[in-house]
This record gives sequence, structure tokens and C-alpha cells, in this order.
Amino acid sequence: MKKEKVTKTCTHIGGQAVMEGIMMRGKSAMATAVRDPEGKIQIESERLTPPDKRKKITRLPFIRGVVNFITSLIDGNRVLMRSADVAMEDEEEQTKASKWLEEKHHITFDSIFSGLALVLGIALAVLIFVWAPQFLTGFLPESIFDKTSTGLEGLWFNLAEGGIRIALFILYILLISLIPSLKRVFMCHGAEHKTITCFEEGKELTIENVRGCSRVHDRCGTTFLFIVMVVSIVVFSLVNLAVVKWLPIDNEKLYNLVRVGLKVLMLPIVAGCSYEVLRLLAKTRSKFFLIFKFPGLLLQRLTTREPEDGMIECAITAFKTVLDMEADPTVPERVFATPGKMSALLANTKKRFAAADIDGEEAEWIFALTLNIPKSEVAEKEKVLRIAQAKEIIRIADERLTGRPLWYIIGDTDFCGYTIKVDERVLIPRPETEEMAMMAVGIAEEGNQVLDLCTGSGALAIAIYKRLEECNRKVKVTAVDISEDALALAKENAEANEADILFIQSDLFKRIRGRFDVIVTNPPYIPTAEIDTLQREVKDYEPHLALDGGADGLDFYRRIAAEAPKYLNRGGTLIMEVGAGQAQEIVKMFRGTSYSMVVQDFNGFDRYVKIVM
Repeated sequence: MKKEKVTKTCTHIGGQAVMEGIMMRGKSAMATAVRDPEGKIQIESERLTPPDKRKKITRLPFIRGVVNFITSLIDGNRVLMRSADVAMEDEEEQTKASKWLEEKHHITFDSIFSGLALVLGIALAVLIFVWAPQFLTGFLPESIFDKTSTGLEGLWFNLAEGGIRIALFILYILLISLIPSLKRVFMCHGAEHKTITCFEEGKELTIENVRGCSRVHDRCGTTFLFIVMVVSIVVFSLVNLAVVKWLPIDNEKLYNLVRVGLKVLMLPIVAGCSYEVLRLLAKTRSKFFLIFKFPGLLLQRLTTREPEDGMIECAITAFKTVLDMEADPTVPERVFATPGKMSALLANTKKRFAAADIDGEEAEWIFALTLNIPKSEVAEKEKVLRIAQAKEIIRIADERLTGRPLWYIIGDTDFCGYTIKVDERVLIPRPETEEMAMMAVGIAEEGNQVLDLCTGSGALAIAIYKRLEECNRKVKVTAVDISEDALALAKENAEANEADILFIQSDLFKRIRGRFDVIVTNPPYIPTAEIDTLQREVKDYEPHLALDGGADGLDFYRRIAAEAPKYLNRGGTLIMEVGAGQAQEIVKMFRGTSYSMVVQDFNGFDRYVKIVM
């Protein structure tokens, strides 16, 4: 049987192993997937400025390598620290010192540790890979290895120094691989490579497929570091010949210190050249260049280990998240649930909401409801969140970013001070409708009959009943809706609020008997053609049955104008909530009534029509 040829698909996505997870980075998005102590995968993602939108100078050959090196160093350290926050167990209590730092200076131990780790990491790298090789070459015989020579002795010296640097690099990898936590990082490194390779081989990203792929890859950072070692031999040799040799310094210690300083200054050049070499080697499949790739690929056998299935799952999750974000600019960013300052997570949540055109006030509501604190305190007071609290806030925020309305996610909302359960069966009660409830309360008298047409969640009927009850005015309230599902929820709300309301399933007045002193209604009033232009959370989640008012949005008002007089007692009042620009047209429908007026809402819009029979 002829073996099927595998078509390789190159991808620009690269990655990095982190604590108990993997970071994947594309041209315009980055995502990190980490398994937390509960065994769940947490994802943090962010959008990046794509290369073609960056400054032109940062995209030039050699310079782009320096930019990528610095960016990777900073972002890599930041992501590593963030992953550690997720992978470690939550600390229930803060120390007095950490509380003092946060309250007085608005800094955390995490931020201090992250900055310190970056500085110490750079210092350690300079010590091991710049100073140590130079120090060790001091033990070599000058007759063969002469750092000041421009001849063969100088060449041998630079080759020896470079060889020592490579040997120290390999020894460093071997030593850190003995640390248990870093062994797991190397396993995650293997999962990263296998996942990218699986995608490039055109296979479906499943745990089984990824497990069978190679754990070495042409574009690995380990290969890059090896290339850096080799390129540094050439660059440092040239610097030694062109600059250091001619320095008028007689003091040996000062001379060596200057050589170290110049090598540090040359690191950006080394990084830029190494990056171009890595790009060239990664692009070619020629066997001729295998000899140049082989040492780096061999080193990857030390920096990668065969991963666990859970690590592969993290790598796949991170990779797919980057693919989704790059394919669809509307996919929201995500954040880890980690303990920390409330203000930081609040700012991040507002940023994510702003990108999705969601009011930042909703972010404050999420924090207030989750933490059970007044909304006014959210932006004013600092609070340290535990991981369970952060997780719940992020869960709600993530679901809100799908477009689902916040109050459906929360499960209830406040209406006139009463808790009203809401879900996709009913419209979410709006603040404007509260004004209509208060108008009805101001009109109704002891013993009156009150009718709520198109009751939905029952919020209007419940608020009227409860407020009148608190005023010692006993009335009988009937609530009507065409939707059986809506009525089921309205009955739950009435029972929860201890409101004695009669519910009837009816298409407006069809199944209504008797007359009423007050009728309130907030019927569907959106023109059919405009529904698709509404906000996503309205048109995609709230019931169209409660929105669609016909071609011009006035179908229900015409029916109410024709039928309401039969059901209103003499002197009775009809109060209707109306849509923008509809009030005057609706008033014209009630020409034969004793009195009609348009009432504005708290925003100054014509929102209600009041009719007296």
C-alpha cells in the first residue's frame, strides 16, 4: 500500500511552558491555559498588536529579533508568574506585611516578586553565561589561548570561551531538570511542541493525535538559545579584535570588567542575528541544513519530557483559543481567577466590557452582587479577593461577554425594591417601568380593581400590590399574559414576594371578565424590522414575543384602544408605556376619552401615555 504523503502546514503560533500549563502566542493574540489545584483549566488571553500594525522600524531584519527577544523576556516572565498564581493553592489569609503594602502603597508581594525575579534572572544569566566563561578562561595557558591576540591564539581563546559557555548552558539545563516542579515545566514544554507539530501535520487536535507527535520543533526557544551561544562566539570575537584589544587599560581586573560590560552591550546584536538564523533554519526543509539544526534539536531532548494527557489538553486549549481569537475579532479576552486586589480585576473587567461595548457599570454590579457589598463601595473601597470570589466574578463576566444579559446570568433583578426572578422566558424589567408602577400606586384607592396587561415577569403587578399593601390600601390585582412560560415565572415571583395576584393566560382582553379601576400595560412596541438592529443581548436573548409590536410597533396599542373602554370603570385610568416617538400617535387613538396626556420619564423622553375614561 502506498504511504499517504503528509502535507505540512506552517503556523506562526509559538509557545512557552509555564507552571502546570502552556502559553501560546500568535500574531495578534496570546493565550495561557493552566490547570488549577481543583483540576480545572483556567484560561487567560489577550489581544496583541499584529506585526503589520507596529512601527516599521520594529519589523526590520535584526531589529525585529531584538524586539522579540525583549518582548518575550518580559511577557514570558509575566505569564510564568501569573501561571504560578493559578497553579498554587489559594491563601486564605494575608500577612500583616502584605496588607500594609497593599493598603498604604498599593503594591503587592506578587508584583514585587515578579520584578525581582526578572532582575535576578537577568543577573544570573549574565553571571553564568558571560562572566563565568570569561573567568574560567583565565585558567587556560596563554601560550595557546591569548585573549589579546589577533592571531591563532586569539581564535582558540574565543572558541574555548564559547565552548565553556555552551558547556555551562548544558550543565545548567541538566541541574534545573532535577527540580521536581521544573520537570513538570519540561513536560509542559513537550506538550507545547507536540501540539504545534500536530497542527502543522494537518491532524485534528486531539489528545491521542498530539501524544503521537514529536516533542522537538525547529522554532523552539532552546534551539534559539543554542544559536545565541554560537553567534556570541563570532560577535564577541569581533568585539575582542575590534575594540577590547585596543583599550588602554593596564589593570587586569578592570580590563576583564570592561570586557564583560561590552559583551552585555552586544547581547541585543547577538539576539538580532540569532533570530534571523533561527527564521532561516525554520523555513527550510533541506537536509543540508540539518547539521545546523541538529545540536538545537538534540538539546530539546533535555528541555522537553513526555507530557501527561492533562498537559496536552492545556496546550490544545491555549492553541485553539489563539486560533479562535485571530479568526474572530469579537472573541473576548479572558483572565485568570487569582487572589489579588479587587481594583485590578475590576479595571480588567471594565476593559474587557468596553471592548465588547458593554457598560462598565455592569462590571461594578457583578462585583457588588458577588461580594455582597453596596455598588457604591465597589469603585471606592479596596478589597483583596480570594480565588473563589475571583472565579465567580470571572465566570459571570465571561458569560456576560457572550452577549447574555447580566440579570439573566444573576437570575434575578431588583424592581421597586422587590426581588424579581428573570430568565429567557420574560423581558428584564427596566427602571423606566418602575415609574409607571409608582403612577399606578398614586392613583389606586382602597378596594380598586387593578389589571396588568402583558405582565411578563409579574414585576409591575407585584410592585403595585406590595406598595399599596404597605400603604394599607387593599386592592385586587389581576395579571395577564399570552405566554404560559412567562406566567409560570410570574407566579413564582408573586409567591416569593407574598403578593396575592390572580394570573390569567390571555391574549390581551380575550379571557378577561369584569371592569377595572386601573389598567397598566407595557406591551410589545418594537417595529418588526427594527428588532434585528437592537443590542445583541436584547435581540438574541429576550423573547421576541414580548418585543415585536408589528410593522410600526403600534399593533397592540390599536387593540387596547379598541377594547380598553369596555373594561375600564367610569373615571378609570389606563397607563401605557410606549416606545420612542410613539406617544402622540397613540394619544390620537383615544380621541373619545375624558382625558389623555403624555408623561416623560426621568430621562426627559415621552415614555408614558395616561388615559382617563
